Amino acid sequence: MRQDIVRRIEECGVIAVIRMDNTEKLQQVIEAISEGGVKALEITMTTPGAIDVIKAVSKQISSDFMLGVGTVLDPETARAAILAGAEFVVGPTLNPDVIKMAHRYDKAVFPGAFTPTEILTAWEHGADIVKVFPATALGPKFFKDVKGPLPEVKMTPTGGVGLNNAAEFIKSGAACLGVGTAMLDKKMIAESDWDGLAKLAASFVAEVKKGREA
Repeated sequence: MRQDIVRRIEECGVIAVIRMDNTEKLQQVIEAISEGGVKALEITMTTPGAIDVIKAVSKQISSDFMLGVGTVLDPETARAAILAGAEFVVGPTLNPDVIKMAHRYDKAVFPGAFTPTEILTAWEHGADIVKVFPATALGPKFFKDVKGPLPEVKMTPTGGVGLNNAAEFIKSGAACLGVGTAMLDKKMIAESDWDGLAKLAASFVAEVKKGREA
């Protein structure tokens, strides 16, 4: 189960990361990015009523779409989100107890880390993929440098990922990408431009493919 979730996320190559004050259009957002080829969405705990949102949305999505929870700081939150329907758990920092909780329910977990020591520590604690955050300050070259001595560690950047550097992150060794407003364009969502959103999602999927073929 857990390995299957990781495999499917890696195949797609993109996790959409959403923080919404109003979740009325969330189902349309999911349908649009799914049409564009993005099959994973992380709903952050900073979203109002996040657990209830995950519970409601998990009942509506298709079986090929994966819903996760982000900004998880403790095992209690991880458990609540998993029971609500989250299939993967993402944190901005490393908490070994969050990893244990996710694995207890056979769910994937992506804890946050910044330095090579933190990245390796997260991996040794059982991270399925290490979320390098904030990647804004580091850039693709950091991934290439870290993958040199740590080739076995799977990493994903979050923060600062856009169409201008998506392929380069993948080429430099990222297993997948965490993408927020660069893909979930607030103006498009506000204007219900679902075709535009689908095309934007498809552009990121295409950049992942380009990075892997480079």
